[in-house]
Amino acid sequence: MIITDSPTATGNTDVWLIVPVFNEAPVIRSVITAAKRTFPNIVCVDDGSKDGSATEIRAAGADLVRHPVNLGQGAAIQTGVEYARTKPRARYFVTFDADGQHQVDDVVAMLARLRTEPLDIVIGTRFAEDRSKSVPLIKRMALRTIVFLSPRTRRMGLTDAHNGLRVFNSTVADELDLIMNGMSHASEFVALIDQHGWRVSEQPVTILYTEYSMAKGQSLLNGVNILSDGLLGGRMRR
Repeated sequence: MIITDSPTATGNTDVWLIVPVFNEAPVIRSVITAAKRTFPNIVCVDDGSKDGSATEIRAAGADLVRHPVNLGQGAAIQTGVEYARTKPRARYFVTFDADGQHQVDDVVAMLARLRTEPLDIVIGTRFAEDRSKSVPLIKRMALRTIVFLSPRTRRMGLTDAHNGLRVFNSTVADELDLIMNGMSHASEFVALIDQHGWRVSEQPVTILYTEYSMAKGQSLLNGVNILSDGLLGGRMRR
């Protein structure tokens, strides 16, 4: 594991963006550059990429942690959180996608709520304020199916638990212990919220679906498989 630090910047110095990266060389530099205008502290976890992702991350000035092999998004998030929570001024943490789907403005709004409301974690949702219209049909079906098949998710009032845009405080970061390495970590995240009693709310967000990001999208079958992985992992007990 190799770690390099970027220079200290000003503004939002108590916030860390955690960006899992796997073969995102075409876009990761622009994603980091745009985010750093608002959030100077970014750690990218290069999860065994075989392209030039690490070079692009360094060029953009983000902190870099490298997995020697691909372990999956859940493992990358856990590694990033563990890195960020060691920083002395870190109070707020953001899981942020590397493919350009997430919007910095949404993070700003979610963070404002976390700073002022009695919440531990705010999760983005594509199913509020008619924002689901921008979600491709098959992905919309997958996400709806996951919620339908998860009594825990429905009980907690969550509509888009597999949204990767999350903002949380140090209480969550200090207790976070993801063991589901792949995409099923999202279901595990929901289970941990329930088990720890973290105060949670959703925030309407806009997900930008580009040709590039859609090439990495999930089918309905994959959505059901995510739920199955969570059940088999024992973290989704009702």
